[in-house]
Amino acid sequence: MSETYEFLSAHIQQIQEDLISIVKAESPSLQKELVDKTGNLLKDIVQNRLGSNYICTVHPQEYYGDHLQFEKKESESSKPRVLFLSHFDTVWQEGELPIRFDEQLLYGPGVFDMKAGLLSSIWAVTSLEKTLDTLPISPVFLFTSDEETGSLSSRDLIEQVAKTCDAVFVMEPAEAHTHALKTARKGIGMYQLDVQGVSAHAGNNHEDGVNAILEMTYLIQQLHELTDYSKGTTVSVGTIKGGTTSNVVPEHASIEVDFRMTSLEEASRLMQTIDQLNPKNPLAQLTITGELNRPPLERNEANRKLYELAKIAGKKLNIDLKESSVGGGSDGNFTSALGIPTIDGLGIPGDGPHARHEHIRFDLFAQRCALVAELCITYAQNLSVEQLEKKTPQTS
Repeated sequence: MSETYEFLSAHIQQIQEDLISIVKAESPSLQKELVDKTGNLLKDIVQNRLGSNYICTVHPQEYYGDHLQFEKKESESSKPRVLFLSHFDTVWQEGELPIRFDEQLLYGPGVFDMKAGLLSSIWAVTSLEKTLDTLPISPVFLFTSDEETGSLSSRDLIEQVAKTCDAVFVMEPAEAHTHALKTARKGIGMYQLDVQGVSAHAGNNHEDGVNAILEMTYLIQQLHELTDYSKGTTVSVGTIKGGTTSNVVPEHASIEVDFRMTSLEEASRLMQTIDQLNPKNPLAQLTITGELNRPPLERNEANRKLYELAKIAGKKLNIDLKESSVGGGSDGNFTSALGIPTIDGLGIPGDGPHARHEHIRFDLFAQRCALVAELCITYAQNLSVEQLEKKTPQTS
């Protein structure tokens, strides 16, 4: 096993204490005060593990928790900048989910998604600091507070910071059961459709009305016909509202639509088709609002190369890594769409994201954390070889 793994195994008790402390510090996305308390705890952990050499830049937010960015005071420009991307908000309300240890399984709010992964990035760099004479990379940590609500306040920051980096390591958890890294994620779009009809008495003047609910049913059928499983495309109407009482022809109806796809090309096709929808009755008025919330994380060449390097790093730890494509999105979708090499699923294995059995395999923490550290070394070495090859003149 590697030196980083040996270091992490020797400090597993401290890791456990850190992890339990941040899981206990509950951080529901929309409760800014609680999220900021968790953020303050994270500042302490970074300083305790990595030292005062790492400075924190706080990106204050009005409605969400403040976003946190950590970097070394004096980073070496010659080393590749690696962004460790994590979020520390959770879907759980305060006190909703108990924390418990069951043998080597740690249950608790946000432990799988994704506080264990966030902590793993801190300890991975700590292991490198303690076992090497010099860091192979220039680490950048970005901990955001609103991923579970769509990253509305953090997307611009994520993209801005990512553009200064050479690669992005997303510390979301590995795929449940397989422990695979996530080399592809679907893009996510959200639309709202509103139909305005004409109200009328359902008995006396039925013919004068324009039934908004009826019009909406035609549109819903057209939307669902856009689903194409062979392409990985799904369009789902998740909510519908309309009408007032049964004896009035309903003048208004609205739906919320979730659509997912595997490529930007498919996203463009879907959005163009949806934007061109029209009601069947010309007297009905249709309003369409929405956007592509997250572009897809595609298996492009740069991302595949990071995965291959992760496999090499995994062999040092006797891990036979696999890759997976998943339907849910992450903040890595943003960075990959910018063309920055991105690899996802580097967090700690477990199961139950957004479910009451949410947990991690704590017995795998040291090994998977060491994988991140070894990937840093492997990535830097590979980059050095590539740069050397570019400088070496070719002979015929």
